Amino acid sequence: MTTLKPLLLAAATFAFAVAPLVTPPFTGYDPAMFPVPIVRPAIQPAGYAFSIWGLIYIWLVVHAGYGLWKRRDVPAWDAVRWPLIIAVGIGAVWLAIASSYPVTATITIWIMLGAALLAFLRADPVQDRWLLSAPTAIFAGWLSAAAAVSLGVLLAGYGWLSDTASAILMLALVLVVAMAVQRARPTMPVYGLTVIWALIGVVFANANTNLTVAVLATIGAGIMAATLWLVRRS
Repeated sequence: MTTLKPLLLAAATFAFAVAPLVTPPFTGYDPAMFPVPIVRPAIQPAGYAFSIWGLIYIWLVVHAGYGLWKRRDVPAWDAVRWPLIIAVGIGAVWLAIASSYPVTATITIWIMLGAALLAFLRADPVQDRWLLSAPTAIFAGWLSAAAAVSLGVLLAGYGWLSDTASAILMLALVLVVAMAVQRARPTMPVYGLTVIWALIGVVFANANTNLTVAVLATIGAGIMAATLWLVRRS
């Protein structure tokens, strides 16, 4: 093997990690960009939940750096590189897209999710699990929620569904995807725990404004926790 892919991944991951420092802060799509402006979409987690990005950036940078330094020629590490390059490469420009083009941003975040899930499912859950599988797990877990949030905001913002109906549909979608993925990787709970973190963020965001969504997000977090417990026992 050559060092090309490890180098590309390291460069793309670095660009991904520094992107928030060189683009305007993103706190959600501007409601004015939609025919039906919704100041606080119900599917969007509370602001504190987005702090997980700090851990995601650090873990992915460590993964890319260690892979370049110590695991350049290890097949298990090489298996995740192309999908991760695609995911973090798109991520490096996603913030710039999202500030003005919500439809394009939604399409691209779903492509990011697909690539991140592929990387996670390719990652060996045993070899170097906390440097190989875990970083891809937290990335894929958060994107599983973030992609649904983006789509949910679009569905409500364009009036295709009400804000509450859109949130309910997206909560169901997150659970369907997350449960299937967690069953495929039962020994790596970081993925499921990240999804639970996002769902709890939705609970807190809606506790005083949309009881229906808050209750359903609580149930969803409970279902995901039960899934984690069941797959670990099987």
